[in-house]
Amino acid sequence: MYVEQHQLFEGRPTLVFLHDSLGCVQLWRDFPEQLAKATQCNILVYDRLGYGLSEPMAGYVRPVNYMELEAIQLNELLAHFGVGQPILFGHSDGGTIALLMASLFPEHVCLTIVEAAHIFVEPVTLEGVRAAMLAYTNTNLGERLKKYHGDKVDTLFKAWTLTWTRDDYREWNVEQLLVKMQSPLLFIQGAKDEYGSLAQVTQTINKPPGIAVSFILPGIGHTPHKEAPELVLEAAAGFINQQLILQGNAAV
Repeated sequence: MYVEQHQLFEGRPTLVFLHDSLGCVQLWRDFPEQLAKATQCNILVYDRLGYGLSEPMAGYVRPVNYMELEAIQLNELLAHFGVGQPILFGHSDGGTIALLMASLFPEHVCLTIVEAAHIFVEPVTLEGVRAAMLAYTNTNLGERLKKYHGDKVDTLFKAWTLTWTRDDYREWNVEQLLVKMQSPLLFIQGAKDEYGSLAQVTQTINKPPGIAVSFILPGIGHTPHKEAPELVLEAAAGFINQQLILQGNAAV
């Protein structure tokens, strides 16, 4: 697994960035550094197995609970790198994994921020995945992804698309786990997300017993941090700084 860790501010929390189903460290571009600067936090960003500079997957067949397993691996990864009480920032699959880590290991997480996360399967998600499958066949999408993932592209693409469109995946749902979350939650969503409706947001923020708020961006799709970076940075940094003050960990 490929990991980058940047200790920028002594004694401050670490922002942990979790990429989407076709993402990697490189595709975050400078967003982690910008958010770290705005919050005076450290950074850990990593490629999950099979993505970016990480080792290849063993194959593309995934179990239905693959994101729960990724959350468990993330908890182990952070322990290995000595990161306690992280601030999780996850996009799409990475957002779901962040929610799951915060639910499975609630005492280990300081704050949770997600973009375009999913907690159940809905028709719009499957339509988006099938559209991506057509684009992979009919356009140069695969070649563009190869720049970031090398010869792992076919496997990771199948791992995403063939899992989500499998019959046995239709009933996947992790709503019941979210009641265990203890960390304050910010859910960022584009109102025109091509992979999920606002029901994902509503159902998510209604589950945790503590602070859970949403930030909806009109006219924005599945990648708010790329489509509206200034707005996402402002919302995320504001949430982090406010919550850290409330927790007695204000920047100096």
